[in-house]
Amino acid sequence: MGEKFKVLPSQPSHNNLFLNRVAILGVGFIGASLALALKTHRLCGEISGFGRRESNLIRAQERGIIDSGSLDLIEAISDADLIVFAMPVGVFLETAAMMRGALKEGAVVTDVGSIKGTFVYEMEELLSPGAFFIGAHPIAGSEKSGIDTADAYLFSGNRCIITPTERSSKDALDIISTLWKTLGARIETMTPEEHDNVFGAVSHLPHIIAYEIVNTVEDINGIYLRYAGQGFKDLTRIALSSPELWRDICIANRVNLLSDLDIFIARLERVKGHLLASDARSLEEEFRRASSLRDGLGQN
Repeated sequence: MGEKFKVLPSQPSHNNLFLNRVAILGVGFIGASLALALKTHRLCGEISGFGRRESNLIRAQERGIIDSGSLDLIEAISDADLIVFAMPVGVFLETAAMMRGALKEGAVVTDVGSIKGTFVYEMEELLSPGAFFIGAHPIAGSEKSGIDTADAYLFSGNRCIITPTERSSKDALDIISTLWKTLGARIETMTPEEHDNVFGAVSHLPHIIAYEIVNTVEDINGIYLRYAGQGFKDLTRIALSSPELWRDICIANRVNLLSDLDIFIARLERVKGHLLASDARSLEEEFRRASSLRDGLGQN
């Protein structure tokens, strides 16, 4: 991989990791938070940003989140040691294909997305042999968007799932693992397929449910939404998330989601059956089981 990834004596950092130039593709909430975290931990010399809106890149530069910004992908990734995909997953492959011939030899490419699956293998194929892709997913998402709420400590204490494959470069994997550990994340590794099974159930399915609970109340009577209390707002908070982002995630993980939705619909039908039968005992057992499982989440 080369000595460019080693800390020089005059460049303080942790765990012997220093990246001369990092390119963040997509300077939104997560991308901006990662840029701030890299700067706070002094893990890189310069950060360039790529995005679709010049005004956002200018604001990010004015706030010190990035050092330079460009609407030109090739300019943004020029001479970058690390390139981070922080854009909607639906444009990953198209973007990777566009930049393939312009990457620095030996560059490491990673992401912060909620989908891995076949994307990891396709990204590896698109970027090889000159660059190395390592999939990563920091579990620190939010319904927030944009750079104004970016947080340098967003990842501290949270999990980061890394999804290596048999083709993964050991050096590249070490770089990505060290980076996230230095930012305070708790590293776990999964296969890309296992990742999508897990997060289809605990992340992607809940987003669909949150969106559709709001739509259901609208179908019943939209006026009722005026009376929504804190419980409804807590339950549907993630329905504030970017529709564009979650459209791409759900389509990409549709096989798992179709199976998960079948199970969820079956549970709703079971509850409906309890209500039809006025079976208070069974209904309470359903609720009690869920309450106990939910209470255990604080121990994870």
